[in-house]
Amino acid sequence: MKKVFLITMIGLFLGGCSLKKDAAELYLKEQPLHVEVVLPESITSEEPVPIKVILTQDGKKVEEVDSVEFEMWKHDDAIQATVEQPDKLEEGIYGINKTFDRDGLYYIKIHASKGDAIIMPQVQVVVGELSKSELEYLQKDVREKEEIHDHHH
Repeated sequence: MKKVFLITMIGLFLGGCSLKKDAAELYLKEQPLHVEVVLPESITSEEPVPIKVILTQDGKKVEEVDSVEFEMWKHDDAIQATVEQPDKLEEGIYGINKTFDRDGLYYIKIHASKGDAIIMPQVQVVVGELSKSELEYLQKDVREKEEIHDHHH
């Protein structure tokens, strides 16, 4: 009889500790930010280039963000990275006009945050003509990704 009572009490105790099925709904869930980088099809050095990002959260354009920054550098010169604050063009859309001083392979990293949601996507940008070393770098990068992909088969 004691065992039945003990098992019943343990069952009631554990049952009281379990989460309700809707417990997760009771807490505000931060939706992840999504960034779409919009660039012209071709970019020429020494000409202003519009660079825009569209920030969405839960499928809607983000009205207000805590911060948005564009970090940019040439592929072989990360030490010379620049950080620029874009203008708010319209709700959820931020942009700058950037003039790249010379041809080459560049990276743009977007830093965006709203509440606890932080995102830092990075894109490669080709400005004008690539040098031989930049082409080799890109081809090496592609080969390494293919080799990694081949190991998974």
